[in-house]
Amino acid sequence: MKKIEAIIRPEKITETIKGLKNIGITGFTVSQVVGRGKQRDTEGVYRGKSYKVTLHPKVKLEIVLSDFMVEPTIKTIIKTAQTGEDGDGKIYVYPILEAYNIRTGASDSSIDDLANQERG
Repeated sequence: MKKIEAIIRPEKITETIKGLKNIGITGFTVSQVVGRGKQRDTEGVYRGKSYKVTLHPKVKLEIVLSDFMVEPTIKTIIKTAQTGEDGDGKIYVYPILEAYNIRTGASDSSIDDLANQERG
C-alpha cells in the first residue's frame, strides 16, 4: 500500500475529486493548507492598507491505496489539477508499513479495499 499526498490549487479540488471517483478512488482526506513554492508573492489590500501575501492557500489530498492504483491516481491528479502555471502543486508518494481499521481492529492488507476487490 502507498500514501499519496497531493498539494493542489483550491479551485481544482472539485474536478480532481470527480476524476478520482471515475477511477474508483472514493476514500481520501482533504485539508485546507497554506504554503510557499515558486508561486510569486501577491499584493492584497485590507482596510485601505496594502500587504504582501507570501503564503498561498492550497488544498492537501491524502489518499491511501493499493500499489497497483498509484500510477492511475497520479495521472488523474495531474490531468485534473494542472493549469501549467507556477503554484499548481506537488504530489508525494510514501510507503505504508502498517495500517489498522479502528472499528474492527483488522490490520495490514485486510483493510485494503481496492486490493480485496481486485482479488475477488
